This record gives sequence, C-alpha cells and structure tokens, in this order.
Amino acid sequence: MKRFRMIVPALALALTIPSASVAKGPPAEWDGLVRVASKQLAYVYLQPGADFRGYSKVMLEPTEVAFHKNWMKDYNRTQRSLSGKVSDRDVEEAVAAGIKASSDIFAKAWQAGGYTLASAPGPDVLRVTTGILNISVNAPDTMTAGITRTYSDEAGHATLVVEVRDSVTGALLGRAVDQQIAGDYTTGWRTAMTNRSDFRQIAEQWARESVKGMAELKARSPIAP
Repeated sequence: MKRFRMIVPALALALTIPSASVAKGPPAEWDGLVRVASKQLAYVYLQPGADFRGYSKVMLEPTEVAFHKNWMKDYNRTQRSLSGKVSDRDVEEAVAAGIKASSDIFAKAWQAGGYTLASAPGPDVLRVTTGILNISVNAPDTMTAGITRTYSDEAGHATLVVEVRDSVTGALLGRAVDQQIAGDYTTGWRTAMTNRSDFRQIAEQWARESVKGMAELKARSPIAP
C-alpha cells in the first residue's frame, strides 16, 4: 500500500497551534515537545530528556474515532436520491464500531510487542491515547434502492494521532501524527465490507508502527535535547 504524507492536519493541531503556523508547515515544537525524525510515523514530537526504557506496560485509552467535520454534508450534496445519502445514524454506528475494532487492534499489537496491558497507573506503565481522525470515505455503502455499484480508486483516508504520557505524573512525553490512504490499490467496486477491510488494514499498520516506534524510542533514550 502506498503511504500518503501531508502537512500535520489542522484538526490535530487546531487547539494548540495557530492556523498560520500550520499553513507554513509542521512546527519545530508542539506543547513543549520537539520534532524528531522517525522511521515509523510521519511527524513525531518528543519531550527532551524523556526516557522510555523503564516502561514495560501500557495503559490504553479507548481509541477515539471521528469523521472529517464536513464529510457527511459534502458527500450527501453529491447524492440525488435520499436513499443514497448518509444519515446521522450511519455515522454514529460507524464510529461506535470503529472505536471497538480500533481499540482491539491496538491492544493486540501492544501485547504482541511484549507489553502487558495495565488497568492502573504505575512507575513502569505508559499511558497511551490514540485517535483515528479526519476519516473520509469516498464511496460509503448505503441502502440505495435497486441494484447499484459505486466505484472509486481508493476507499478514503484517515489521520492517526498518538499521545503518550507517564501514567503516574501525567507528564506528556510524546505525540505523533500520520495520515494514510485506505484501499489505494486500483479502481474497484466499493462496498461496506471492502471499506471496513481497507480501513482495518491501515489501523493494523498504524498499531504495528506505534509499537515499533516505542522500540525506536527506547533505543534513543534518554531523548537528546
């Protein structure tokens, strides 16, 4: 699958960095974190001096899932019939299913990487928050009357945001942002099943890369100022 890189998404930075800064490109610092190069994710910011070597457990928050703010409105504007439009209920159900599926994917990836899942803070516990945001689906499978087929050269795209903190002190240690296209193999018939499969693949890839990224951070610890 081809990877799609972009300037740090405005949604991920809107609360902390002025829009003018985002327009000029990824900032060198973000909430006291310094941008560093990474082999795993597009944009990684770390706390200078942070030491990740003592963490052997992770306390995972449920993955946040959110569609692009105007996605439903923009998509429905292109549909002539009511049956082809996406409803609020469709989005709510997709978000609920996405939270469960993504949370399970990240939990399994951390366990496969040798980490114990913790339910309470501790000196060896890292609190990890993930979000799959800015989701845009090019051809959602709606209950359209009659036999219809929708084709697209990709399923859509989404943005990953990962934040890690010390579970005891709450100290912010790092944050990462990445974006990928889902299902960009070739133009094909899009259904609910293929869309779920395509987005699941990028969630699984992000989960693996998050765990690999932690191995990279441990090797670089303590993080140079």
